Amino acid sequence: MDSTKDPIGRRNFLKSAATATAGALGGALIPAMQARAASNKLLQVWSCGGLAEAMIPANESYEARTGVRVAYTGAFAAALGKSLLGSAETDVFAGRVLDLAKKLRQTGKMVAFSPLCYTSYVLVTPKGNPAKIGSIEDMARPGVRVVLAPEASPPGGAAAIAIIKKAGVHDQAMANAVSLGSCVQRTMDDVISGKGDVSIVELRVTRLPAFAGKLDVLPIDAKFFPPPPLTFTIGVMKSARDRSLAQDYVEHMLSPESQTTLERAGFIPAMSDKGRELTEKLGVKDA
Repeated sequence: MDSTKDPIGRRNFLKSAATATAGALGGALIPAMQARAASNKLLQVWSCGGLAEAMIPANESYEARTGVRVAYTGAFAAALGKSLLGSAETDVFAGRVLDLAKKLRQTGKMVAFSPLCYTSYVLVTPKGNPAKIGSIEDMARPGVRVVLAPEASPPGGAAAIAIIKKAGVHDQAMANAVSLGSCVQRTMDDVISGKGDVSIVELRVTRLPAFAGKLDVLPIDAKFFPPPPLTFTIGVMKSARDRSLAQDYVEHMLSPESQTTLERAGFIPAMSDKGRELTEKLGVKDA
């Protein structure tokens, strides 16, 4: 068609083309604008230090997906809990011990919480298991060199002692102790070096870069586990500056990707079959 003979048609074509171009540019600009807006956002996340090995890569994944910067703090749960029950503020808190999450909810400091993951305990021996440790009962066997850290910061030391008490080997295991320290990681060093034959630690500790692949790891029957230290929860705090963003982060931590990260770090993911079983067994429900 000769456009000079159809000026109205030509004007309509140009108008339509301009509109289409603007729409295309807008379609490209909107995500870019959203990305820039997200990059200006900051999310403050606190967790007990035991979760750090899993939280750090999960945070990096969240930042890459959303453009939101995660300001992460990992420290002793007791110290963070005391701070949050006082005047300290954060957006999201992933803490250990169910009672702490319930207390934060009951005092109005936390909006809601969900089970995040669970920990478990194992026996560790030097590579090759020279003392032929087969079960927790072997800690009572004469001549077995036991290494423990009863004075380690809670719940590490206390949990190990509770386990040997529940297994009925406390007195014999303590009599066999060649080291009773105050640091779980130093306990691991003693086992790796062969100074001791066996110790009890959380499975997650055996996955830390300093220890991974350097010990033999044997299971402990879960019936000996003390319930209080097993649970890790995650929740949105009342002080969250952007609750929808904080909730989005919580959902990210409960996603298959992050739950897999937790599993690799030695935890039982809350969204796994075993995790759901523990949620029901331990009564991990929002207050």
